[in-house]
Amino acid sequence: MADSQSFDVTVIGSGPGGYVAAIRAAQLGLKVAIVEKDAALGGTCLHVGCIPTKALLHTADVLETARDGARFGVKAGEVTLDLPAMHKYRTDVIRRQAQGVQYLMKKNNITVLAGHGRLKGPGKVEVKPATGAVQTLATKNVILATGSAAKLLPGLKVDGKRILTSTESLLLERVPKSMIVLGAGAVGVEFASIYVRFGAQVTLVEMLPRVLPIEDEEISAEMLKALKKRGIDVRVGTKVEEVKPVEKGVEVKVSSDKGSDTLKGETLLCAVGRRPVTEDVGLDTTRVQLDRGFVKVDAMMRSTEPTIYAIGDIVPTPMLAHLASHEGMVAAEAIVGRNPHPINYDHVPNATYSDPEVASVGLTEAAAKARGHKVKVGKFPIPPLGKGRILNAQEGFVKLVGDERYDELLGVHILGPHATELIAEGGTALQLESTVEALHEAIHAHPTLSEAMGEAALALHGRGIHL
Repeated sequence: MADSQSFDVTVIGSGPGGYVAAIRAAQLGLKVAIVEKDAALGGTCLHVGCIPTKALLHTADVLETARDGARFGVKAGEVTLDLPAMHKYRTDVIRRQAQGVQYLMKKNNITVLAGHGRLKGPGKVEVKPATGAVQTLATKNVILATGSAAKLLPGLKVDGKRILTSTESLLLERVPKSMIVLGAGAVGVEFASIYVRFGAQVTLVEMLPRVLPIEDEEISAEMLKALKKRGIDVRVGTKVEEVKPVEKGVEVKVSSDKGSDTLKGETLLCAVGRRPVTEDVGLDTTRVQLDRGFVKVDAMMRSTEPTIYAIGDIVPTPMLAHLASHEGMVAAEAIVGRNPHPINYDHVPNATYSDPEVASVGLTEAAAKARGHKVKVGKFPIPPLGKGRILNAQEGFVKLVGDERYDELLGVHILGPHATELIAEGGTALQLESTVEALHEAIHAHPTLSEAMGEAALALHGRGIHL
C-alpha cells in the first residue's frame, strides 16, 4: 500500500458535479483531490450522456436542414448520413471537453488520482487503480459525486446489439431499420428524435398517460402531436409485459386499455430512468444513510455523517448535470462555513433537446393550482413570429404561469426552436422574483424567438398585441 496523502477535501467522481465541487473548494483555499475510476475526467455526462447525445442531435438537425435546403434557397446534391464521420465528430467534442476539465484541475492545483475511490470510514478514502498499488488518503471532508447508471426492466439484459441503453445507442455502427424506445422522458424522446431522422422506424412506448410526463400537460400534448407528425409511433399508457430477443431483433409484448399487442424491432433502447451509483463506495463504513438507494442530505448537501457530503444523481433531487454543478458549489462552500443559500429546486430548468425542443422552469399550471395559487396563464405561439417564419417553425408556443393576486411569475414552459436556450430568461426572472408585468416591460429584440416571452406575458394580462 502506498504512503497516504492528506487533503482538506477529496471528491469521488469527476462529472459536472464532482469537478465543479473540486474547483470551488480549491478557490476557497482548500487542498483538494479528485478521484476518477474512468480513463478520462468528465463523468457520464461528458462521455456517454449529455454531450455525445447532443452531438448526435446536432448531426440530426444539420441532416434535416440540409435535406430541406431548397426551401431556403440552398441547392445541394444527395444528402446522406456519414456515420463514421459523425462518430469522429462526437469523439472530437468529447476529447476536447475532457482536456478542458483536465486543464481546469491543473489550473486550480487539484490533485487528480486515477482509480476506484472507496470510503474507509470517516477521514479516509482508498484509491484502487487499475494497475499498481492501492493508496489511502487522509481527508478532512469527502464529497461523493459517483453519479448514476441506466435502469433496466427486471430480467432485461443488455447485449449491445439488440437490447441497448443510451450508452450503446451512441455507438451503433449502422442505423437500425427499426427501434423500439421504452420510456418517453427526456432521454427516450431525444433518442427517438435522433434515430427517426437518421432513417429508422421508431416506436416510443410510455407507461404513463403522456410523453415528457414531468412537463406541463399542454406541452406534453403538443409534443405528442409533434412526434407523431415526424413519423414516430407513440404508445402512451402502455405497459411492457415481456421483452423477447429473437434472431433478427426483439419482440415486445405490451398492453394498454386498447388491448394487447406485440411490437417488433431490430433494436430496443431501454430509457426508463436511471439509478444512483452508491454500491461499492464504502458507505457501510460510515453513518451515511440511504433512502431508496439515494444518500440522505440536508440543504447544505451534508449527509448523516457530518464530514461526508453528497451531490448530483446520488441524492434525491432531479438528475440534471447543471443541478449537480450547483450542488457541488453549495457543498464546497458549506465545508468552509460560508452558509450558502440553499438551492430553490423549483427554479431548476428542465431541457429536452429533441425536435422540437422542450424546456421549462418553475411550476406547471397543475402544480401551481395544487399549491393554492390563483392561477392565470398566458400563451403565445411561435410560428407567427417573424423569426418563427424565418426558421419555418411548424409548431410551438411559450406558456407562462402566474399568480393573479400578486402578478408573481410562477413558471415558464416552452416548446419550439431553441427552447433550451430561451428558458434562461425564465430562470433569471424566477430567481429575481419577477412579476409578469416586468417580463413584458423588458424589451425583446425583433425579430427573435424571445418575443414570444413578452407576448405571452401580455396575453396573461389580456393585452396581447399580435394574437
